[in-house]
Amino acid sequence: MDDRNPLSAQTTGATPVRAWRFATDSVAPTERQQAWREVMGRLRLPLAGVAAPEPFHASVSCLASPLGMDFAVISGTPQEISGRNPIGPVAVWIVVLLEGEVTFWDGETTTTLKTGDIAYGPTGIDAALKLTTPFRLLFINAPRVALDHRLLTPLALRVGRFAGERGLGHVFSGLLRGAAEALPDLTSEQLRPIELAVTEFLVANLAAEDSPAALGGAGAARAAHLHRVCQTIETLLSDPDLNLDRVAAADGISPRSLQKLFASAHQNFSTYLRTRRLERCRLDLSSPICASLSISEICFRWGFNGSAHFSRAFKERYGVSPREFRRAALGEAAEHEANRI
Repeated sequence: MDDRNPLSAQTTGATPVRAWRFATDSVAPTERQQAWREVMGRLRLPLAGVAAPEPFHASVSCLASPLGMDFAVISGTPQEISGRNPIGPVAVWIVVLLEGEVTFWDGETTTTLKTGDIAYGPTGIDAALKLTTPFRLLFINAPRVALDHRLLTPLALRVGRFAGERGLGHVFSGLLRGAAEALPDLTSEQLRPIELAVTEFLVANLAAEDSPAALGGAGAARAAHLHRVCQTIETLLSDPDLNLDRVAAADGISPRSLQKLFASAHQNFSTYLRTRRLERCRLDLSSPICASLSISEICFRWGFNGSAHFSRAFKERYGVSPREFRRAALGEAAEHEANRI
């Protein structure tokens, strides 16, 4: 891989890839800012400007996860990232400050981020990070398709901040900072548990902050209750007999109350359960670790009772059959396994 041309980096077949890297020191001084703008464009980050008169320097190490999340450790001299990027699929961005001094504008107010603080927001809303000193940060770009099924009201997600010094935000910050330190030595496949944890921690922190995306316009207690129920469902997905009555009994409420709890967030229990099982199957179908498992084995391990029903439900949700999806995700090396039903 050519570190001087990150735009040429591609993920091929079932082989886990390592991070691509770029540093402005690898190009002529007169070309550095333009080269950096191109790299930031690839990361879907709108670079508003670079501070002067310091000699400009910046570098990035970026790795894409199996779900399509970009994890990038970015460092450089003072600059400003602001606005929104209308190009590319809709996504949610997450930034954790590793080093430096940064002011953060969420569209209404400006605050100073401390080391370990987390800023986040959807790509369609204006926000700004003004990096006033040499800095280092972790940037994550997560496709909405990887997150929306876990947000109770995805359209309510707004730009915000989690304090990294206490509570659940501190735990989330520790995870992100650990991922940033290990990123140069990780492969795309090794990011799998991290990307799942990022999704869960984002949802949990939104619930703790009483975010409308987590609360669905309801009170914090009801939102927290539904989040606990969803966590219970996650632990029981592999049980083919899992149903509304069992989840209600595990939570100590009536089935009717559980139905109302999901309805308060414009959700349906059966639809939510099927979606989570399909998502787990989709992850396994794209994982080289599970390449030796047949499609039937994967669907049974996540609670489906039959491969025919699973295939119909999968195609209805994702637009392709499980076999076609696996072949595209893993390449021709997995074609034999993909044909095993």
